[in-house]
Amino acid sequence: MPSIIITGAGRGIGQATAKLFLDNGWHVGLIGRNQDILAATASGYDRALVLPCDVTDEAAVDASFDKAIENWGRIDTLFNNAGVSVFGARPDEISVADWRRCIDINLTGSFICGRAAFARMRAQDPQGGRIINNGSVSAYVPRWGSSPYTASKHAITGLTRSFSLDGRPFNIACGQIDIGNALTDMAQKMTTGMPQADGNMAVEAVMDVSNVATSVMHMASLPLDANVQFMTVMATTMPYIGRG
Repeated sequence: MPSIIITGAGRGIGQATAKLFLDNGWHVGLIGRNQDILAATASGYDRALVLPCDVTDEAAVDASFDKAIENWGRIDTLFNNAGVSVFGARPDEISVADWRRCIDINLTGSFICGRAAFARMRAQDPQGGRIINNGSVSAYVPRWGSSPYTASKHAITGLTRSFSLDGRPFNIACGQIDIGNALTDMAQKMTTGMPQADGNMAVEAVMDVSNVATSVMHMASLPLDANVQFMTVMATTMPYIGRG
């Protein structure tokens, strides 16, 4: 039975993805900071493993990955999903503290979890596994007033490419899913109006979060001799192609 660890598994994209994998017979490790929220996601599933920890805490992440190995014997996949957003302000209006928090969670947290997965995938027998990083359409085209978030997601692309290259000798594949306007609690504001680069407010198209979960499932289900290096899944008519 295959296994996956999902970070940010208590809400939104992480929760939807965790439930889809559980419904399809996978062992799923749920990482997040709130144990009660993770437990609610895991409720009713005997293959769910609740792993409460902060992705920026190296020791806690290592302990969580070790617990998964103890329970399953191996880790097949990591979905590096945990992240925060900083939107709606020009660079001089964004605090350095908000910048650091965004980079620490989105980028450093992804590296810490990816590092933990890489080490265990390299050591396990048979060797190998897959790491899927949650990028964003902002990894390619920025949203107005989003310099910390956009910088973190551009950096995720570099992290994905580096992990992909470094994983080749060890049968470790790494790919990235870039998501646009999936309707989660965090994205509800898109349905009422988001600031645009021209100064106007505009309602933006959204898509059901299940489309993200099924896309991650496709990426994770491939044999290790095939890899989706980059996938973009987005609301069809959202402002992205020619974002203004």
